[in-house]
Amino acid sequence: MVHHIVMWKFKPEIEEAKKPELKKAMNENLSALVGKVPGLLTVEFVEDPIPSSTHDVALVTTLEKAEDIAVYAAHPAHVAVADTYVRPYVTERACLDYE
Repeated sequence: MVHHIVMWKFKPEIEEAKKPELKKAMNENLSALVGKVPGLLTVEFVEDPIPSSTHDVALVTTLEKAEDIAVYAAHPAHVAVADTYVRPYVTERACLDYE
């Protein structure tokens, strides 16, 4: 089993009042990828980190094997979700993968 963790900060121009709506859409759409992307076992979206955190949101996923990370990254359903609900609103992406 492999864990894939991605963290982002919102772009500075994103208004605070808009962030809860964006987080909800990110969570719903990223979570919906389980069962659609081969090898993707679980998705946890972290939308309320504690104040000591350096990023605004995080995605914690588990996949069957390391090779599934590339499958996930290129899968059309994932690309559509990322391009619609994530990338337009975030910056400073950090990623950590481990077994």
